[in-house]
Amino acid sequence: MVGALGLVVAGRVLGATELYLLGAGLVALVGVALVWVNVVGVRLGVTRSVNPGRLHQTGPGLVELTFVNAGARRSATMRLRDEVSGTRGATMRIGPLIPGEQAGAAYQLPTARRGRMTVGPLEAELADPFGLCARRVAVAEEIELVVYPLIDRLLPVAHAAGYDPRAATRNPNAQAASGEDFFALRPYAVGDDLRRVHWPTMARTGELVIRQHEQPWQERTTVLLEVDTDRMTEVVFDRVVAAAASLLAASCEAGDQIRLCTSAGTDSGFGAGPGHLDALLLRLALNHPEPDAPLRTALDRLARGESGGSLVVLAAAIGTAESVRLAPLRGRFGQVVVVSFDTERDRDTDGERFTDGNQDGSRRAPAQTVVHEVPGDAPHATGEAMGARRSSAAGLLHCPDGARFATVWNGSDAASTAQRRAGARR
Repeated sequence: MVGALGLVVAGRVLGATELYLLGAGLVALVGVALVWVNVVGVRLGVTRSVNPGRLHQTGPGLVELTFVNAGARRSATMRLRDEVSGTRGATMRIGPLIPGEQAGAAYQLPTARRGRMTVGPLEAELADPFGLCARRVAVAEEIELVVYPLIDRLLPVAHAAGYDPRAATRNPNAQAASGEDFFALRPYAVGDDLRRVHWPTMARTGELVIRQHEQPWQERTTVLLEVDTDRMTEVVFDRVVAAAASLLAASCEAGDQIRLCTSAGTDSGFGAGPGHLDALLLRLALNHPEPDAPLRTALDRLARGESGGSLVVLAAAIGTAESVRLAPLRGRFGQVVVVSFDTERDRDTDGERFTDGNQDGSRRAPAQTVVHEVPGDAPHATGEAMGARRSSAAGLLHCPDGARFATVWNGSDAASTAQRRAGARR
C-alpha cells in the first residue's frame, strides 16, 4: 500500500498515466489477497495424541498430529504452529490436500522439568499466493499435560517387625489402622480417637481406656519428603522427589499401604492401589520447595501422629536437631531408614559429611551419628555402588552427587534378602 501511494504521488508529479495504473494495480492486488484469505476457509480436522500416555522427567515425549482435509476443495499450503509452554513452540508445514486426504506430523516434547505443561492451541496460518496477507485459525484447542517424576525400578522396603503402639503387641508385619474384630482394651494415649473410648470400663475404673481392634495383616510404608528451600537446591530436590516416587511405586506394587508426608505439613494418609499411587505421583509432580518447612518439625508431627510400619526419610542433610528427633520414632515404627543426598558444600575436608551450620551458628555433628535398627540378615552394599558411602548403621544411606539412587537403595539393607532375589529374577 505504501508503494501504491508512492506511485500515485509520482504519477501526479510526473504526469505519467502508467504510474497511476501501477499504483491502482498494487491496491487491487492487496484487495485480492485480503479476499483470498477470508474466503478460502480452513476446514481441517486435527487429531493430537501424546505418547507415552504418561510423561516422566527426562523420559521420551512425542506429540503426533494427524490432519484431514474436511472440505470439498483442495486445501492450500498451510503453516501450523503448536504452542508449547517454556519453548518457542513447534512449527510445521503441510502441502495441499485433496478432500479426505490425510497428512501427519510429529515433534518432541521437553521433559527435562517435571510439573504442568500446556500444549496448544494449534493454529493454522493461511496465506495468499503472493504472501501479502495471512490469517491464523485455531484448529485444535489447548491441552494440559503433567510431567511426572522419574521412576526407577526399586526393591520394596523390607517388611518391618516392630512395635505398634496401638496394638500393645509385637507384630511380624506393621499394620493398618484397625480391623473390625475386637482385640483388647488398653490405656488411653494422647491422639487416640475418643469415639473408641470404652465408656463402661471408664465408669467402673475412672480411667480412660480404648477399644483395640484386631489389626489387618498388611505392610505399611511412610515416605517423609523434605521440602525446605533453605536446605534444598532445585537439583537436589528433583533427586529427592524422584527417589520418593520410586519408593512409593515399588511399595505399592508389593501390595503395601503407602503414605506420603512432607516437611511442609502435608499428609496423604495411608492408602493402597493404583488410584492412591496416581494421586501421590501427581502431588510429587507438582511439588516444589517451600520456605519455613524444617524437617525437625515434620519429625515431631510423626512422633505424635499415626505410626506403624516402615518410615523412609528423604532429606538433603541430617544434623543434630534431626538426629535427636529421629530417636523417638524407633518406638513408633518397625523400621526407620534415612536417606541423605550429599552435595559438595556438605562435605568436610576429611571427607566426612556435615550439614550446614545450625541457626545458632554452631556446627552440626556428622550424619553418621544417626543409628537405626533394620533387619540384619541382608548383605551390605559394596563400594561398587557408584561411590555410595554407607555408615555402620544400616538405617542410614548416603546418596552423593553423581550416584544413582536405585543403585544405592537396591544394594542396601533396607531391602530384604528375599526381595533382592525376587528383584534379580525380574
